[in-house]
Amino acid sequence: MKKKLIGKRLFSIALLLTLTASALIGCGKSAASETQYKYGKIQLPGKDGALCGAPTYVAYEKGFFAEEGFDVELISADFETRKIGLNNGTIPMVNGDFQFFPSIEEGVGVKVVDGFHNGCIKFVVRPDSDISKAEDLKGKKIGVDEIGGTPHQVASVWVEQAGISALQEDGEVTFLPYSDGNLELAALLNGDIDVAAMWDPLGSIAEKEGKVKVLFDLSTDPAFAGKYCCFLFASNKVLESEPEKVAALLRAYHKAQDWISKNPEEAVDLIIEGKYSQISDKDLAVSLIKSYEYPSEESRAAGEHSIEGDVKYFSTALNEIGYLKTESSEFTEKNYYAVDITKE
Repeated sequence: MKKKLIGKRLFSIALLLTLTASALIGCGKSAASETQYKYGKIQLPGKDGALCGAPTYVAYEKGFFAEEGFDVELISADFETRKIGLNNGTIPMVNGDFQFFPSIEEGVGVKVVDGFHNGCIKFVVRPDSDISKAEDLKGKKIGVDEIGGTPHQVASVWVEQAGISALQEDGEVTFLPYSDGNLELAALLNGDIDVAAMWDPLGSIAEKEGKVKVLFDLSTDPAFAGKYCCFLFASNKVLESEPEKVAALLRAYHKAQDWISKNPEEAVDLIIEGKYSQISDKDLAVSLIKSYEYPSEESRAAGEHSIEGDVKYFSTALNEIGYLKTESSEFTEKNYYAVDITKE
């Protein structure tokens, strides 16, 4: 009887030890999963189909976000959703262009914290069009993705520099919005508009297919060449409460930009295989990726590009055509912030 009792006790103790060990292992796994990512889960816009968004796709696919402590979920987010997310801090950072500048002036809580890439917009016309320069756009209809969007702003700056008023009420040019680039291209080919101001890669694809000819290329036009048209914008709320989080995100982006600059073909393979952009022509995609001039570690170290200078340049251009009320130096001083990415 005693042997049976002792046996039962030994069994109970062994079972208790087993359960305790299992619980400890379970706790260990739980703790590991919670601390695996220093900054936890975040959402970043990364499903807009833009070829020039390559650093976001690469940082995600190559694990650069994870290396810096982020469990990233790529989401679809239009301009308004991005502004709301930045304002309340639920989206810590977005890539965007100087389309954001008027919104910043109106109170959206963000700072420009880095450069992203050079030009990614083209204006295209029909092959038989007699439009060949900005001065020819007087009295013409220009398709854009949205009024106030970057293609609209770029076109406005371009025609104003040619002495044509970009204000709709002056009637010297007419801007027509198309939320879908394919519809905008169809409108051009049908003769409903004279010019289509388009994000890459649609305009470039249509050019290669012989459907259009390029009137203007943001990456090569003298007024825009060699300048960042797109920047990284960080939420003021996150900058103030978790500056190290912004620094970590920038480190991930720098890794991605450097990798793309040195591996453009592999970057395009990743983008095409992941279906991040509407392009299947690898040669065309590689040429476009190279034209965006993503900064390498070496170019950053050499100080080849002035982010602050580009913010000032574009805020000056927008101020001159009335899209910004704030004088350029004041706007730049208030809204450009140099993050120390060495602080972890």
